[in-house]
Amino acid sequence: MSYYIVKFFKTVMNDTGHEFEAGQGTVETNAANEAEATASAKHEFCDAGHLSDWSLHADRIEVLETDLPS
Repeated sequence: MSYYIVKFFKTVMNDTGHEFEAGQGTVETNAANEAEATASAKHEFCDAGHLSDWSLHADRIEVLETDLPS
């Protein structure tokens, strides 16, 4: 098993009309591979936010494999 950090981001516009990525949450998980880590993180993100779909609050996911928990 590997340790993964999965970050959720949403592109938003500030008051000057410039877009930027706002972090929406981070999930840390152990998984056999990146696909399993992504699926697990999506589920946890939805549970934490009482959401039916992760994309209601994020439009991009970044998955990082790491050696140790942060």
